[in-house]
Amino acid sequence: MDFKVDIRTQHTATKISPTNKKSRDLQNLKTSCQEFESIYVNEMLKTARKTIPEGGLFEKSNGTEIFEGMLDMEQARKISQNSSLGLANAMYKQMAHLIEDRKE
Repeated sequence: MDFKVDIRTQHTATKISPTNKKSRDLQNLKTSCQEFESIYVNEMLKTARKTIPEGGLFEKSNGTEIFEGMLDMEQARKISQNSSLGLANAMYKQMAHLIEDRKE
């Protein structure tokens, strides 16, 4: 096998067209909005879990608390990906025009 690399191609700058940059920025905005919604929903789930009274069949251990925290985080991520709450979509619609109207 020959693994030679042409040095001239390593330093060739690729020019990103404005439309590609805008679409990438819009995708990054959408991802950021979903992540923000996920954090928001996670805080709501943690707060709701605190209202559940202690006791029950099993004692609450550190492992249980870690599991519940991870479960809340994953549920929050799925809720934001499915646009169940709609917060990410509202934020995206409010801020997307700032990227679309930007002059390159």
